[in-house]
Amino acid sequence: MSNLLYKTSIALIPRLYVALSSLWFSTCRLEVRQQENLDKVLAHGAGVVPFWHYSLFYMLYHLRQYPGVAMVSASKDGEYIARVAELLNFETVRGSSNRFGIRALKGMVDHVKQGKNAGIVADGSQGPALKAQPGAVLLAAKSGSPIMPIVWAAKRYKAFNSWDRTVLPLPFTTIILQYGELLWVEPELTTETVEHYRQQLETAMNSMYQQLWQELGREGH
Repeated sequence: MSNLLYKTSIALIPRLYVALSSLWFSTCRLEVRQQENLDKVLAHGAGVVPFWHYSLFYMLYHLRQYPGVAMVSASKDGEYIARVAELLNFETVRGSSNRFGIRALKGMVDHVKQGKNAGIVADGSQGPALKAQPGAVLLAAKSGSPIMPIVWAAKRYKAFNSWDRTVLPLPFTTIILQYGELLWVEPELTTETVEHYRQQLETAMNSMYQQLWQELGREGH
């Protein structure tokens, strides 16, 4: 893609996506589970909010109503997601586990301490899918805020042929969304305790994942 074409697409595609997706998702029927967990996070001031990569499209739309910051891949393609996130009222920090990771984590910590909820893709930008990476645990330890995972499932959807089978809920479908139990992380971590919390988070998110998709008659997406 030429530089001019890339700049033009960066300027137009995110705006078009936000306009169309907002109309698209507004037709969906949302059922929320465990609202009390979100209330606890809001009462605390801010939380670390991990979600699976497959759920990114709807998650950005759903979380737009809360003051937040999102970690977005530092790749060239990540610029599209960053622009979409910013149009949906998120601040963004660029980085991933493979690139600018430490700098991005520090930036996220600063935002959370200012009272912004931190959205982070639990399985990262490259996977493996549904396997939690340690970023959310490290962010919670450094910021002093709890982890509250979010998982959703849709009755009717389009799954794309990507490494995570990214899901796009279809118009007028039912979406079931669950706010997970809060996970508090001790501030001083060792390699062993990071892995302990990481496994605890992964288990909790996959349990939610299986429960919600089974409620809609599927084993998964």
